[in-house]
Amino acid sequence: MRNAIRLLCVSALCGALTGCAATYTALSKKDLDVQSRTSTAIFVDPVARDRRTIYLDVKSGVMEFDRRAFKQFVKEQFTQFNDNGYQIVDDPEAAQFLMVAYVLNLEKASPTAAEQALGKGYMGGAVVAGAVAGSLASNTRAGVLGGGLVAGGAEFIGGALVKDVYYMLVCDIQIKERAAKGVMVRKDTSVVAKVSDVGTSSQSVSEVSDQKEYRTRIVTHANKVNLKLEDAQEQMFKKTAYAMAGFF
Repeated sequence: MRNAIRLLCVSALCGALTGCAATYTALSKKDLDVQSRTSTAIFVDPVARDRRTIYLDVKSGVMEFDRRAFKQFVKEQFTQFNDNGYQIVDDPEAAQFLMVAYVLNLEKASPTAAEQALGKGYMGGAVVAGAVAGSLASNTRAGVLGGGLVAGGAEFIGGALVKDVYYMLVCDIQIKERAAKGVMVRKDTSVVAKVSDVGTSSQSVSEVSDQKEYRTRIVTHANKVNLKLEDAQEQMFKKTAYAMAGFF
């Protein structure tokens, strides 16, 4: 009888503690929190006002990512909130800057996912089709998402499920700037590719062009109780676009 009473007391105490934790989560994270961070700061060279033109190319292999909506948010940041006079143009040949944004991830994540993704830095869209595709899949779902529970834990308040949900957007940015007349830019690239289970192939490429390159990664994460992607996506797009406009 005593053991039964003790068991009931322990169960009641555990239930009370769980309820308190769930209540705290529901109250402290009732409002949407969206944060963006950049792996490396980019400082483009100042140019005359008539050359403050940017050609924007948005790429992604993520089905849930709305490229058209994201591109529109970026354009709005330049036309409405950037006071330096930069404009998005449709002709890459006429633009002083070419900016490519490649979205690698837009999905649920653990609280530590953004930090891990930011630490990897720029990886580029081209590698997604190769070795990094598998790396990102395993790191994001098994490692990054596995850094905690995907939803950060689930508890109940009065029979209602309370989830601490995080979403993460990972965007790699490459900016090319036309160099001044008479300036040539040399670029040296080393590529290591896996050719079999037991071997790799390496190659080095040197090229000369009239464009300087800048590369960085923007990681944006959103957090709220019982958060759904459609409720977080607009603010995540705005924050990421704001960071992109800040490079100019």
